[in-house]
Amino acid sequence: MNRNLKAQNILLLVSSYIFYAWWDWRFLSLIVISSIIDFTAGARIFNVTTQKGKKQWLLVSLIANLGLLSIFKYYNFFAESFTDLVSSFGWHPNDLTLNIILPVGISFYTFQTLSYTIDIYRGQFQPTKDIIAFFTYIAFFPQLVAGPIERASNLLPQIEKQRSFKKEWFNEGVVQLLIGLFRKIVIADSLGAYVDMVYGDVGIYNSTTILLATFLYAFQIYYDFAGYSDIAIGTAKLMGFKFNQNFNLPYFSKSITEFWRKWHMSLSYWLRDYLYISLGGNRKGIKITYRNLMLTMLLGGLWHGSSWNFIIWGGIHGLALSIEKLIKSNKKLKLPNSLDFLGYFSTFSIVLLSWIFFRAQDLGTAFMAISKIVHFDFSAPFIGNSNLVTNALIMLTIGFLFDLFLFKKQIHLESFGSQFSAVKISIISTIIITLINLFYSTSNNFIYFQF
Repeated sequence: MNRNLKAQNILLLVSSYIFYAWWDWRFLSLIVISSIIDFTAGARIFNVTTQKGKKQWLLVSLIANLGLLSIFKYYNFFAESFTDLVSSFGWHPNDLTLNIILPVGISFYTFQTLSYTIDIYRGQFQPTKDIIAFFTYIAFFPQLVAGPIERASNLLPQIEKQRSFKKEWFNEGVVQLLIGLFRKIVIADSLGAYVDMVYGDVGIYNSTTILLATFLYAFQIYYDFAGYSDIAIGTAKLMGFKFNQNFNLPYFSKSITEFWRKWHMSLSYWLRDYLYISLGGNRKGIKITYRNLMLTMLLGGLWHGSSWNFIIWGGIHGLALSIEKLIKSNKKLKLPNSLDFLGYFSTFSIVLLSWIFFRAQDLGTAFMAISKIVHFDFSAPFIGNSNLVTNALIMLTIGFLFDLFLFKKQIHLESFGSQFSAVKISIISTIIITLINLFYSTSNNFIYFQF
């Protein structure tokens, strides 16, 4: 390996480990353990000649990674659910939960490292012999804690080859990074102040207030997570790396199927390729297809968090995907082309309903919110701090109009910055930084840090 490249990768690896350890150095050991296991498992899967041997080493990777994820993320959830269940029959066992916290980013880097061993097992990728490059791939700091989930076939070859400055990538990276900051700090955090107020105590607010807060949450979580993805992708481009697109204007979707092709794309494609297809996909009949869709989305919901709220959220999407497939297979159920526009409304309505379970603190809060919305009272919503809400709505309008422009022009944000000269990028940067300083209100953690 070129000495300069090796030095670059060592610097990236050390920087990534420092970045993660800054949160809690004790959990850095989990990334190192996963990296060692999968580097070894990948090599053994490739070199073992028998299918049985390959499968055994794949199981080592699956059990080790999913085992760590289950202990830290799901053990307490299942322990509490078991205790609640048996308590209903009169048995009250001692507290079975553990005093553990969820390591930040564990869901993301677990899926990322699993894709490496699974691709090798499927014969779609050859293992690397460069342990530094592999460890850097797992721990690469721009997307370590909240994605995008980068597959080895895309990112690892970039880490293993010499990198050089690319003016076009630099321009794209600067613009996307700044737009990501604007989406997060100005739009998402401003909307979050109102959403947190309402969902902090749903019981005291009327139906229109809850509906408004849910509507604003749909855009808060979009601009929060898309903003993080923009920052990660833009930062990587500044260093000579190109990540895959993670969001593509998901609310401009005419179906839930299309929504999942545009929302958190790195996760949705991961679930499709490694879970849905592994279950059989649509190859075993329509009933099995419905089952596979539902299981994939239920597990996708569980991936987001150890809560029945997330499982129901996934179930809503699984049911909607199954219904869409049923309609698609029956010509009599299809809407005429003149009513095609209704797809945008119905899709957003289903997504909005599911976000209630995603945002609510527990099932009781979610069902209370839905009950109040169903029994709509047509009274005016509670606004609270009018200046804060006004500023948030103004910034949301700017963000939406920009997204509408991208949608109309069919321009991907990842390539948006390449259209401008250095002077124009300086002007754009100045405008965005000025807006961030003028309308900055509060700073909250990225929503997906908790997953």
